[in-house]
Amino acid sequence: MQNEKTAPNTPRPDLDAAENMTREALEALQLERLRWSLQHAYDNVPHYRTAFDAAGVRPADLQTLSDLARFPFTTKTDLRDNYPYGMFATPLSDIVRIHASSGTTGRPTVVGYTQQDISTWAGAMARSIRAAGGSRNDIILNSYGYGLFTGGLGAHYGGEALGATVIPMGGGNTEKQVQLIDEFSPTIIMATPSYMLTIADEMQRQGMDPAACSLRIGIFGAEPWTNEMRAEIERRLGIDAVDIYGLSEVIGPGVACECIETKDGPHIWEDMFYPEIIDPVTGEVLPDGEHGELVFTSLTKEAMPIIRYRTRDLTRLMPGTARPMRRMDKITGRSDDMLIIRGVNVFPTQIEELILKDEHLCGHYQLVLEREGHMDSLTVRTELRHDLCDSIGRAQRDAIAANLRHAIKSTVGVSSVVEVLPSDSIERTLVGKAKRVIDKRPKQGVAA
Repeated sequence: MQNEKTAPNTPRPDLDAAENMTREALEALQLERLRWSLQHAYDNVPHYRTAFDAAGVRPADLQTLSDLARFPFTTKTDLRDNYPYGMFATPLSDIVRIHASSGTTGRPTVVGYTQQDISTWAGAMARSIRAAGGSRNDIILNSYGYGLFTGGLGAHYGGEALGATVIPMGGGNTEKQVQLIDEFSPTIIMATPSYMLTIADEMQRQGMDPAACSLRIGIFGAEPWTNEMRAEIERRLGIDAVDIYGLSEVIGPGVACECIETKDGPHIWEDMFYPEIIDPVTGEVLPDGEHGELVFTSLTKEAMPIIRYRTRDLTRLMPGTARPMRRMDKITGRSDDMLIIRGVNVFPTQIEELILKDEHLCGHYQLVLEREGHMDSLTVRTELRHDLCDSIGRAQRDAIAANLRHAIKSTVGVSSVVEVLPSDSIERTLVGKAKRVIDKRPKQGVAA
């Protein structure tokens, strides 16, 4: 990560008006838009009217930005309880698109968009791609999944709004992805970081040098990833790997994105989305710089305004550098899927960092949790780098496993079994997020 720099004071002609705002002007705009969003939600969404009334607050009570802390949170449970259309603030006749989560852990969460929302979203994504170093002269291979998942269409519309050429490949069919990279010469790829490694593996399987391909920028999101993962991707493909953040409940991808000139954390587009960091236990708003749970309030959404949505993502807010908007740090984990192993709080990204510090290992891994009697056990399954697989014997592999096992114990605080496997041993995720955790423990008492 590069050294932090102060946000520029001189307006840049290549940026839009909001990106050139002073903090004072931006906060004035936020206050105006927050008042509108709270009133819009209160007037048109029964859930918010009930929740605001129960908390004893009305939209007019927002006199300063800090007053937002008086308003109730929105959770994923609230969205599911109002399935499918209960959170919409506009008639269905004004809704031009609907997206939804997979619903694998319960009822799906449903989001709707007016035509103006689609335009806002496309603009946020276009700004993100431009911040990542893209322009109308680029060819974008869009390898995010299309359909109810917001990634594919969000990236697609953003690329087109920027004026770039978009190849709507979607996820999966990795051999075809490599063929398109070889024959169509895209300069930007948008995908999950774990799938980018899968594509690089396939390139090597076909005898190609990933670092010699046409790609110059990768815009990666939809799953937490570490700076060690960034270094691995950049080393193998010779590209700039840029972090993009978003979630469907807020709008989709494009809520925040890193700037290629600094690559020091995604800048949140604060003219559209107002961020807070809270203590995940007490709900207290924390000052900038302190780690906690990220909360978002939409400032311009028509179809489905979202008020103080608890993302469950753990991070911190930092001052702007390449832009005046504040940045968010790398996601360290989630407050609702943190692993508790023999009383120790563990996030997969902690172990990912340790794996990628070993030059012999690649970014594919799985954490397998089981229970032996009354005791939890953790198995960390890792892979050798593709280009080193044939040159590393059993003794060296055992030494790599022992070193990683020691690092996990001393850094994270849990004992583990480490398996160092040949390349391509761990099942690849071709569409969507990588399955990092396989929890085989009984559902009851998993926090023992």
